[in-house]
Amino acid sequence: MKKLAALTLSLFLSLGTALADSPKDTPKDTPKEADAQPAKTTPAAKPATTKSNAEIAAEMEELRQTLQAQQEQLQMLKEELAKRDKQIEETREAAASANSRATEANVKATEAVATSAEVKGATSTLNTTVANMAASQPAVSNAALSTASAQGGAEEKGPLTIRFKGINITPGGFVAAETVNRQRALSADINTPLNSIPFSGNSTGRLAEMNLTGRQSRLTLLAEGKVAGAKISGYYEADFLGTGVTSNNRESNSYVFRQRQVWGRAELESGWAFTGGQMWTLATENRKGMANRTEALPMVIDPQYNVGFTWERAYGFRVTKNFGDHVAVGFSAEGPQATVGGRGFSTYTNTSATGVVTTFQNSFVFAPGSGGGLFNFVDTTGYSINKTPDFIVKAAFDPGWGHYEVLGIVSTFQNRIYPCAVVGTTAKNFPTPVTPTVLACPVNGTTTPSAAGAFNDSSTGGGVGGSATVPLLHKKLDAGAKIVWGDGIGRFGSAQLADATLKPGGYFSLIHGGQFLARLEWHVTPKIDVYGYLGGEYAARNGYLGYTSVKITNTPAIPGCGAIGQQPCAGGGVQPAYPALVSTSIATNGFGGYGSRYANNSGCSVEQPPGGTGAPSGGGTCAGDTRYISEATIGFWHRIYAGEYGRLQWGIQYSYLYKNTWSGTDAAGLTGKVSIQPHAVDNMVWTSFRYYLP
Repeated sequence: MKKLAALTLSLFLSLGTALADSPKDTPKDTPKEADAQPAKTTPAAKPATTKSNAEIAAEMEELRQTLQAQQEQLQMLKEELAKRDKQIEETREAAASANSRATEANVKATEAVATSAEVKGATSTLNTTVANMAASQPAVSNAALSTASAQGGAEEKGPLTIRFKGINITPGGFVAAETVNRQRALSADINTPLNSIPFSGNSTGRLAEMNLTGRQSRLTLLAEGKVAGAKISGYYEADFLGTGVTSNNRESNSYVFRQRQVWGRAELESGWAFTGGQMWTLATENRKGMANRTEALPMVIDPQYNVGFTWERAYGFRVTKNFGDHVAVGFSAEGPQATVGGRGFSTYTNTSATGVVTTFQNSFVFAPGSGGGLFNFVDTTGYSINKTPDFIVKAAFDPGWGHYEVLGIVSTFQNRIYPCAVVGTTAKNFPTPVTPTVLACPVNGTTTPSAAGAFNDSSTGGGVGGSATVPLLHKKLDAGAKIVWGDGIGRFGSAQLADATLKPGGYFSLIHGGQFLARLEWHVTPKIDVYGYLGGEYAARNGYLGYTSVKITNTPAIPGCGAIGQQPCAGGGVQPAYPALVSTSIATNGFGGYGSRYANNSGCSVEQPPGGTGAPSGGGTCAGDTRYISEATIGFWHRIYAGEYGRLQWGIQYSYLYKNTWSGTDAAGLTGKVSIQPHAVDNMVWTSFRYYLP
């Protein structure tokens, strides 16, 4: 291109120069013959066509200027060519850069494809993990499942959360259609009172039962937001497993909507977290760390879970600290409640001449609930009057393989003791004994029951525990075990064994015992989970001798008849008058407490007639204090559908429940000779069909 332009320019310049050298004063149309004519003799003068030097100079200057202009044009063309060359070079560089970026984009696209495969794998793993938690933690699993579905590229049909004033509100829960079949009836809904399985003498134990229910359907609401570097959240969870005074199964099957959890939480970027409200106890095992909503609940259908599972839902204020993702420590103050077991406690009973019975004991632990104070006033077990909350400390470790915990529990028990409540004398008996038995008040020496010298007493109990859960078979199988052992911790177990009993003087005797639970959870496929649990709870024998019993029976006076001045007798004749009599019996060697070897178990297998159409017999005389109770459970969950529209699943659970008691005797008092150790067994099957909200 450059050479062609230079050649054109050279030709143009050569042509211009030739034109400038040719004569311009000779006419082109002058004939040649004119040159041969002789010159006329005229006066000498310049030819008309001859130009002066000035004109020639002017023409030369014009040619020079023209040439200069052409040279300037040539320079401009050269500059244009140079500029075009530069643009071409820049274009080439841009193309090279684009090619480089395209290559880099291809590499990133390849990496993205690989990452997408990893995400799909992670999503599959997440779905499996969510499925494992589905039955026990629907709120957590629903949120995680929705996240997994979004990562899988599912088209979102609507918001998973509701945005309200800067807070994300996520509804959740499930609706359930469930059944339970028990070999020996408990007259219980889907929830099993584990320690109440009947002995063979109990009439209900001679019947099987089936109950169908939707009461375990659950509603959850999670609110989350961020404020000044802290994540704040609130959680509400409720179901229909509460009962009202008018609840029944006759027609409407109306039951009470009850709270399970309701709490608020603030989590700081430094790792500190503060939670307050009703929640799972800190003693309940977590799957990772110890944050709320990460509890490792059994995957069973029974809302009483499994014997050996350590739990309660109660008020708590919890402070935790995370040290990275591997260590967490926590402290919690929680709502207390005592449970007392056993029998034979020191008692004063006075039956008046008109049949009115007055009873005193030398201590009390519980009080009936106050309706005005919004306690349950129809609960026959009452509420313990507590001195301090339960205190629980725990440390959790996640080293990369498995989850491990150690914990400690401290509980305080309070009662009020009345040393002058169980007193009396046989001096007023008829006939009067030669040496009356006198059981006097140690404070003032009287034999009339009173509150003299009453005082408050307390005992401190607690326990320690540990757990370990590890993944096996490429995280297809979770295996774990937990044990908690101590004094006065029976309430923390699913079977609800007693915390304490009472000594002859009314003082607490904390029952030594504990719980253990072993678990296997097999994630067969992303849609199928199979689980198995074996748990047990133990309560030690706490029997004592030396309980006091004072029984007074007053016989009214019988007036005479038939004598002078008296009414005639109905059958005629004369009937002498009899004075009012008092009969007092005092025993100071009674047996009692929990699991006494002298307890009467003679009627545990003896069925009695019912007291009415709604009063089946509970059997004969049977102390039956539980020594050890165990439960073996197997079951599965099958997720029919899990995706953007929620989750649909069904499952079956089978449990074998066995209760072994402390041995007693075959007769009342200390006369029994034969040791009797009754036991009870129940086989139970649950089914469940559930739809979880997305």
